[in-house]
Amino acid sequence: MRQSMDVVLTKGGRTKIRYQAGLLTDDGHRITVVAPWSAPDTRDFGFVRFEPGDQFTEHYWRDRWYAVKEVRDRAGTLKGWYCDITRPADVLRPSAEPGRIVVEDLDLDLWVSADGTEVLRLDEDEFTASGLPERDPEAAREALAALDELERLAKDGALTTLLDP
Repeated sequence: MRQSMDVVLTKGGRTKIRYQAGLLTDDGHRITVVAPWSAPDTRDFGFVRFEPGDQFTEHYWRDRWYAVKEVRDRAGTLKGWYCDITRPADVLRPSAEPGRIVVEDLDLDLWVSADGTEVLRLDEDEFTASGLPERDPEAAREALAALDELERLAKDGALTTLLDP
C-alpha cells in the first residue's frame, strides 16, 4: 500500500483544490505521486477531456517552477501531459500524519498531446490579469522561463526526459 499524500494547489493565497494521492517516489529533489481525476464529473477543455477514471502521475520539484502531470484514461492509454506553472513545491512529510505537497498555481499552463503534435500554451491572459508581473516581477520571470523551458522540451520531443528516474 502506498503512503498517502495530500496535494494542495493554492492560488491567490487560498486553496484551489485539495486531494489525496499515493506516493510513488521521493528522491529529495522530485516527488512523484499518483491520483485519480479528482472531480466527480468530466471537464472538457476542447483539446482534452479529463474524466472520472483518468489517472494522473504527477511530478513535483522542490527547485523548479512547474509540475508535470501525465494523464492516462481508465484503460491506461496516454492522453498527454498537463503542465502547471507553479512556485517550487513545498513538501511536508511528518511521521504522524499523511505527507503534504503544497504548490502555488501561477496561472500559466502547457498541454502536450500524447503524440506530441499539440503543444498548447494556456491561460496567458489569466497570468497577466493576476497582477503577478507587477506585484512580483522575479516570480513572473521565473514562471515565464519555466513555461518556455517546458514548451521547448515538448517541441523537441524531450519532455519525458524530465520524468525519467
